[in-house]
Amino acid sequence: MRITNLKPAGVITCTLVLVAMVFLVSSSAQTDVKFTDAASYYKDGKCVVCHGQKAEKKFDGDKKEEELVETMMKGKKAEKPPNMPGYEAKGLTPDQAKAMIAYMKSLKQ
Repeated sequence: MRITNLKPAGVITCTLVLVAMVFLVSSSAQTDVKFTDAASYYKDGKCVVCHGQKAEKKFDGDKKEEELVETMMKGKKAEKPPNMPGYEAKGLTPDQAKAMIAYMKSLKQ
């Protein structure tokens, strides 16, 4: 087999692997997590990744509860990524969002 035949095959193989990885990562990131309690959802819903163990990042607990619920339900575009996703589409209810907010505020204390 010639080297000239190997080069296009390698490019095609690498491209297919990258495309497969994108689909695997994006599908696992969008996995719906069922709300059982705020602490579990904070961890399993990947909130902790952006907001930190003590909700110390990108969370202003001094804002009005209605504004925080709206942000959690509808999402919010940040000045720089990552953006806050909307959790209403993932099945979170306003009452569950309020429980999440109360939990995040308790983490900051």
